[in-house]
Amino acid sequence: MKGVVIRDYISSDFPKIMNLWEQTGLGRANRGDNQQIIEQSIAMGGCMFVAVYQDKLVGTSWMTFDGRRLHLHHFGVLPSFQRKGIGKMLTVESLKFAKKKGYQIKLEVHQSNKPAIGLYKKFGFEFLGDYDVYIIRDVNGLNL
Repeated sequence: MKGVVIRDYISSDFPKIMNLWEQTGLGRANRGDNQQIIEQSIAMGGCMFVAVYQDKLVGTSWMTFDGRRLHLHHFGVLPSFQRKGIGKMLTVESLKFAKKKGYQIKLEVHQSNKPAIGLYKKFGFEFLGDYDVYIIRDVNGLNL
């Protein structure tokens, strides 16, 4: 889409990012998505790209690094800006970052999100297998 700029995250982006994530169902504070975590993950070798159109934040691609591989998540575009090539632009920048770092890149996508799956496959992502994903979001609630 003409006029869209892909750039690195800056701290003042955070409120707009949370708005985008809430609109797209990608994240919320109760899921552990906060500014401190984003900035900590970047300091640890990750990265976040944002797509901006006329001063409006319209997309994100957040990659965290665990020392072994990059994890691509919170990859999304505002609904009114989808199907305009912004996802492709974010994917290209994300893969350039992964290539520069020299590590594998892994992602999770809901099986019903066929447009995203199609995009990822076009760029060479392969289905990992029949894995189920489990998570504990609130470790404080563990009775150990």
